[in-house]
Amino acid sequence: MRLPIIKHVLKFIEENDEDWVNETIELLENMTEIPSLKDEEVEVMGELLSNLYGTLEVNQMIKDGMDKKEAMNSFMKRVMGSIDQEN
Repeated sequence: MRLPIIKHVLKFIEENDEDWVNETIELLENMTEIPSLKDEEVEVMGELLSNLYGTLEVNQMIKDGMDKKEAMNSFMKRVMGSIDQEN
């Protein structure tokens, strides 16, 4: 997860609509099924998908009344906590 990407996509959602992000997720998920893709290409798409899903989670926290900065910090702490638990 990359916080600058999440911030950028949040700004996009504010200026446009969350539906664009959902449709982009659908497209990327569909593209991962292309048999001729290299592992590296699928990894890049997976990273993009992770950031898009993360952005949707942060956006939902904001909709639920949480401050934008607090929502991003809370989300990143949760992500870092889950990574620490894997190790």
